[in-house]
Amino acid sequence: MGTTVDAVQSGSTDAKARKYVGLGLVLALIALVLDQSVKIIVEQNMRLGQSIEVIPGFFNIHYILNPGAAFSIGEDFTIVFAILQSAAAIYVIYLLFRKVLARSWAIALGCLLGGVLGNVVDRLFREPGFGFGHVVDMLSVNHFAIFNVADSFIVCSMIAVAYMLIRGRNLDGSIGDPPKKDQSDKGEAEPNA
Repeated sequence: MGTTVDAVQSGSTDAKARKYVGLGLVLALIALVLDQSVKIIVEQNMRLGQSIEVIPGFFNIHYILNPGAAFSIGEDFTIVFAILQSAAAIYVIYLLFRKVLARSWAIALGCLLGGVLGNVVDRLFREPGFGFGHVVDMLSVNHFAIFNVADSFIVCSMIAVAYMLIRGRNLDGSIGDPPKKDQSDKGEAEPNA
């Protein structure tokens, strides 16, 4: 009887996990397509360095190419950023497929994955060459860095991740520290305190 209950619970957990993997991957795809579409539109309709005022004194569309990281830091390490971003994408995919059992985590990690992939695509497939590509940036808020749609997804998802970690929300949806394994199940005696 206990085996049947465990099998049913395991089956429902697997179905839930698949649903959340799907949600995360769909959001990642939406973020990636949106990011790359905006970049293509900017490239086809603007000159490099051109700026279009959208909200006077606050927000512009300003087309630049960024070989570095945020705020154009590390322009000589483009290949390192490509490798680190690829590793981050692989780790997020691992979490989605193996650990996530909560909708909130699937949403946050899906958006993070899409944002990371948006910039990885630039690093791998844009000029000047594979692994050294420059990221297309275009969103310019006065007195702040110029960024892109992928960066927005990354920042917003990381804010959500930080919030969930502060609140103690685990990848499986539980709150607080995971329960400790019972030593008596392994035939080991509990230490006397």
